[in-house]
Amino acid sequence: MNKSQLCPKFEKAMSLLSKRWTGLIIYQLLSGQQRFCTIEQAIGISGRLLSERLKELESQGIVKREIYPETPVRIEYSLTEKGKSLEPLMKEIETWSQTWIAIEHQS
Repeated sequence: MNKSQLCPKFEKAMSLLSKRWTGLIIYQLLSGQQRFCTIEQAIGISGRLLSERLKELESQGIVKREIYPETPVRIEYSLTEKGKSLEPLMKEIETWSQTWIAIEHQS
C-alpha cells in the first residue's frame, strides 16, 4: 500500500497512538481518574515526558485534566468519552500481546 492510498484520518490516528508512552498512558487511565504521580509511577515515565504526552492527549480531546481547588491543589487526569472509546482497541492489543508477544528473560 503506498502512502497516497492511506486514509488521512487513519494516518493521523496511527501517528498519535504510536508516539512513545501514549498507548500506555491511555491504557493506565482505563482504570479511572488518576493523579500525575500515580501515572508516572505505574508506567515508569519521566515527569517531563508524561506532562508533554498528557498535554497532547488533552489537546486531542482524549484526556481531561481536572483541577481541585484544595491546599495543596490536586490535579487528576481521566479519559474523555473519546478516550474511553479506545478501550476495545486497547483490550484487543492486550489480548493479542498475551498470545503473540514473548517475554525475553534476562539471566
